[in-house]
Amino acid sequence: MLTGDLNEHETVYGGRLLEMLDGTASISASRLAKSVSVTASMDQTNFIAPFGLQDSFCIETYVSGCGKRSIEVFAKIIGEHLQTGERYIGLTSFLTFVVTDKSVSLRKIIPETAEEKMINAGYEKRQENRISSLRTQKEFNSSLSSDYPWDLN
Repeated sequence: MLTGDLNEHETVYGGRLLEMLDGTASISASRLAKSVSVTASMDQTNFIAPFGLQDSFCIETYVSGCGKRSIEVFAKIIGEHLQTGERYIGLTSFLTFVVTDKSVSLRKIIPETAEEKMINAGYEKRQENRISSLRTQKEFNSSLSSDYPWDLN
C-alpha cells in the first residue's frame, strides 16, 4: 500500500478497495461471458480487517453462479503483513454483473476447490434474495424525489 491510499486512520480507504474490487471482479465476469458485462450490484460486502501501510494484499475473484444474463462473482481480499508474513482475510463480497448482449449464452460453472463448491452451493438462495431485494429497491426508488433540495428562487 502507498500513503496516498490511506485515510486518516492510516488504513486503506474503503472506496479505494471497492474500486479495485470492482475492476478485478469484472475480469472474472468477462472471462465467462466473452462479452461486455456491466456491474449491477455489489452485494454483501464485508470489511473484516483493515489494510495498513505495511501490508500488501491480493484480490481473488471467481464466478460463483450465473443465470441467463447475470453473473455472480465472489471476491475476497487477502492481506499480508509484510514484516511478519501473517496472512488474513480483509474483505469479502459478492458482485453481480449483467451481460449487455442478450444473444450471449453463459456456460455452466464447474467449481473445483472445496471453497468454490461451498460458495457455489449457496448461489440459488443468494439469487432469490437478490431478486426479492431488487423488487423492494425498485419500489423504494420510485418513491424518491429528484427535485432540487434547495430553493431556486
